[in-house]
Amino acid sequence: MHIWVDADACPGVIKEILFRAAQRTQTMTTLVANQLLRVPPSPYIRALQVPGGFDVADNRIVQEVEPGDLVITADIPLAAQVIDKHAHALNPRGEFYTHDNMRERLAMRNFMEELRGSGVDISGPSSFSQSDRQAFAAQLDRYLSKHR
Repeated sequence: MHIWVDADACPGVIKEILFRAAQRTQTMTTLVANQLLRVPPSPYIRALQVPGGFDVADNRIVQEVEPGDLVITADIPLAAQVIDKHAHALNPRGEFYTHDNMRERLAMRNFMEELRGSGVDISGPSSFSQSDRQAFAAQLDRYLSKHR
C-alpha cells in the first residue's frame, strides 16, 4: 500500500500528520506537486515535483495509483478517478470519498462552479479547524490499522 498526496493545496498540518504516520507505520508516502516541496529525510517519504500546468499533478497520481492505495486530496474529480481505479481517497478534513457519495459531490462541485461562473459571489470552504485536523488523523489511523 502506498499513500499519494495531492500536495499543492494540502494543509501543512496534514502533511505533518502524514509524515509521522509514514514513519510510524513504515508506509511509502509520496507528495506530488508542481512546486518544490520539503520533506523530512526518511526512507518512507518522498516528494515528486511535476511540471506546472492544469491537472499535471492529478494526472500523475492517477497514472501511479494502484488498487488499495490511499490518495489524500480535496480535489473531487481526482478522487473520482482514484475510486474508479479501486484505490481509496480521503480529504484533508477526514472524509472518505466513496462510490456512494461521489455522484453527489461531483454534482455539488459542478453546481458551485456554475454559480461562480455566472458571477454569484459564494464563499469557499470554512477555515481549516482543529476538529478537521483531528478527524483526518483519526480516519488515517483507522485506515492504516485496517490496511496494514
